[in-house]
Amino acid sequence: MRNELKVYRAENDITQEELAKEIGITRQTISAIENGRYDPSLKLAFKLSEYFECDVSDLFSGGE
Repeated sequence: MRNELKVYRAENDITQEELAKEIGITRQTISAIENGRYDPSLKLAFKLSEYFECDVSDLFSGGE
């Protein structure tokens, strides 16, 4: 799964640690998602899209 989480995070000038705290997960989880080692649950994907005020499909897509 491709994701744009790192791009959105950089555009909003927020660290992995800050985002993790806001969403209620660990920094390691954010890192794993950004590096393609972990696909977020649907619930987590929606939390992230709500945080960045975008569609889930803007953050995550099925392509490589």
